[in-house]
Formats: sequence, C-alpha cells, structure tokens
Amino acid sequence: MAAALPLVLAGCTGGAGTDDTQVVVTTELIKNWTEIVGGDRVDVATIVPPGGDPHSYEPSPRDAATVASADLAFTNHLLLEDHPLIKLFDANVPEGVPNIALAENAEPYGAKLIPLVEDVGLDVIWLGFGVRGETETRTAEIDIRLTAATGPGTVAMFLTDAFGTPEIYWNTADGIGADESITLPPAAHTHVNWTFTEPGVYELTTAATVADDGTTAEIGEATFTFAVGVNPREVREGATVLDDGHTDLTADLDTGTFVVRDDERGDLDPADVVIDVPTRSAEPIPDAEAFAFLGDAGREVYQLPQAVLGKHVHGEIDPHLWQNVANAKAYVEVITNALIEIDPDGREEFEARRDTYLAELDALDAEVAAAIDTVPESDRQLITTHDAFGYLADRYGMQVAGFVVPNPAAEPSARQVEQLTETIADLDVPAVFVEPNLHARASVLRQVAEDQGVEVCTLHGDALPEDAPTYIDMMRQNASELSRCLGGDS
Repeated sequence: MAAALPLVLAGCTGGAGTDDTQVVVTTELIKNWTEIVGGDRVDVATIVPPGGDPHSYEPSPRDAATVASADLAFTNHLLLEDHPLIKLFDANVPEGVPNIALAENAEPYGAKLIPLVEDVGLDVIWLGFGVRGETETRTAEIDIRLTAATGPGTVAMFLTDAFGTPEIYWNTADGIGADESITLPPAAHTHVNWTFTEPGVYELTTAATVADDGTTAEIGEATFTFAVGVNPREVREGATVLDDGHTDLTADLDTGTFVVRDDERGDLDPADVVIDVPTRSAEPIPDAEAFAFLGDAGREVYQLPQAVLGKHVHGEIDPHLWQNVANAKAYVEVITNALIEIDPDGREEFEARRDTYLAELDALDAEVAAAIDTVPESDRQLITTHDAFGYLADRYGMQVAGFVVPNPAAEPSARQVEQLTETIADLDVPAVFVEPNLHARASVLRQVAEDQGVEVCTLHGDALPEDAPTYIDMMRQNASELSRCLGGDS
C-alpha cells in the first residue's frame, strides 16, 4: 500500500473563518462529503467532471489553476486517480496547504481496507508489471524498459484501452530502442498483453529507472524466460513453470532488483522461472489497422492477455472504500478534522454537521444491508464491468464474480463469448451490472446477457448518477437495483 500522507496541518490558516475556505477535490463524491460538513464556510471545486472516471481523467491547464487556488485539497488516492491527476495536485497545491489522501488516512478512523483480489479464471498465466517499495513522493515514476530480447520471432507488449485501441510499449519488430518502456507510479500494478510471433524460447531483459523528487536511481537488469508453444519443462531443468494464475514482473525499489511476484507462490527469482505461453494461446491478429503492428490480419500469434479491457493501473489495496458505508464515515471524520485545523472558528458548526451526517450514514448502512438481505443467498453474485464493488460485497454478504475479455480485438471471438456465457450459466445469475460511465467496457457483457435472457442492470461505482446526486442517494439506488435485479424485495 502506498505510504499514508500524514495529517500535518499546523500553521495553515486558509480561510480562517473570515472567507470561505477554498477546497479542491478530485471527485464529486468527495465534494459531496466536504460540502455537507463544511456548509457555508467552504467553497468546493471538483477536478473530475460529473460522470467522469477518475481512473482515466486527463487534467487540463485550467485544472492546474483551480488546484493552485486551494486552501485545502483532498484526493482519494490508493491509486484510484490516474497518475497525471495526482501529479497535478502535488505540483500545484500551494506550499504549506494541506494535500490529504482520504483513503490513506481513513484507517485510524475505523475504515476497513481490503486487498484488491483479482481472479478471472484464465486458462493461461495472467502476466503484468508491478512496482513495490518506498519512494520519497507519491508522484515518483518508475520507467521499466526492454534492454535485450532473443528468440525465434518478434515480441510485442501493449495495453488495449476501453475502446479497443492498443498502446504499444515494446515491439521488437523494429529493434530495441530507447522508447521500449512502460511507466508506473509507486506501489502500482498494471495489466498488459504479450504477443509472440513464432514458437520457441524467448529471453527478455529489463531494467528500470526511478525518478523521484528530482533524483534518479537504477534497478538492475533481470532476464525473463518464455516458453512459447514448446514444452516449458524442457527449457530449464528444475525451473518453476508459471502456467496459470496472476503474476507480476515486479521492480522492487527497496532491493534494487526485479522479482517475479506470483499470487500463489510468492516471490520468485527470475533466473528460476519459465513462463509458459502454450499452443492454445494462439489467436488470429484482428483485421483492424490499429493491430497491423502485430503482422498480417488473420495470422496467428501466441498471446498472454491483459484480461481486463481498458487501462487498469492500481495498487494492492482496493481504493473504492466508500462502497462500504462504514468506510464513508471514516472519510467524513478525516474531512471534519482537516476543516477544523484550517478553520478553527468553524469547529462547532463542523462537528454538528458531522454528527448529523454520521447518524444518517448509520441509517443508510442498515438500509443497504436490509435491502441486500432480501436477495436469496444463492443469487448474491455480482458480475460487473469494473472491480469497484469488493467493499460492497465484503460488507453486505455478496460474492464478486469476474469475466474475461482476453482478445484485444474490438469484437470478441466465439470462444470468448462462450466463456462468458458459461460463467453466467454456471452461476445462474438473474442479472449482470454495468456502470454508466464505463459504456465501452460493457459491450461483451451486454451482448452475452441479452443472448442468455439475463437482465442488464446499473450500478454506480466512482461517479454520482444524475438522478441521485449525493452519496446517500447513490448507495440507496445501488441497494435498490441489487435487490430488484437479483430477486429481492427492492
């Protein structure tokens, strides 16, 4: 987990009770909580627009000016917001102004943090990149680059965005240049696609550079071995063969080395590992100009898929704490204390507003629990477009089930549709759920659900709905939709 930002507020006077305190926040959810506690003593500006996705929002120069006007700044962080958005805050919040990550500071106030568990049931290894270890700032950047590659064919490593467009990081078809790299923030993990054009043994060597607070440091080279369309157990005697599960090639900033970090097996030495890319992973190259870099359309390449469509950089801890109403109460406590420190004359008003709102959240927590409790236990299954509902499932007795879109093509293959169909059929779910601000990720889910006669319903994760413009409204709407669509008494 990223290091928490301490609540060090002494000496910051801001509005000091004479003028409205200017608070700048990343999301509409945080704005809602801040305005409830702050009342007329605060003026809150939001950077991510209504209905926007904090995971992918690209800030503008106007946003920089807004942040620079802050007397107090709130982000969620835990890598919820895209890294450019966090850099915007850390570069433009005025010196001495509190810049507080709510999720990192919520645990002392009773928030329960849970790991971001990913299990999409691939029949090949799910291989991504990771970063771990301490950095001086949360805006540090870790650049992982390909320095050497051997093998019988060419290798590409890329990420497919929510609209099916690839962003290429490595491609040995053009040789190995200085631009063969992928950049991650601290404590992050990302999903990527890997393709290999010919069967055989490949060795890919990587190095990394850490840029942090004006200084740079190097991570030593490591070589990773891939068995593509050949028997991986014949490549290196005694090696650990990785052929399933979730694994990251991880830059460890504390040791200055790379490790192979596997969910089931723990840390492994790259020299002791062979990564299996089996014959069954062969997929035809999509007939689309965007994928011409892989070769001729229809030609088969061996592929390890990114599994989750869309850019998906995150940390080890699920950042969507507010889907558990009890965690939202902890956010409100952090916000209240920050406002009191910057505007001590408003203490009595802030605390009164806080206490009233916390009572409303207690009632909401019971209301959500009661609504979901009406759903038959066997139907408390969540199939969604986005892994934003782990806290909701953990708090209210539900089970999150995933689906796989392994091919980077804009249209799913027959096999992929069959996989999703089987998942829905096996769970016998009455409904699946999409998020309105993530339309592009929902096409496969909608297609299969409609083919199977399964209802497509709506859940709100990161953005407030237009017809439910407060956190309490959103959670009530989510609870009602879950109950209605899954056979409960909404």
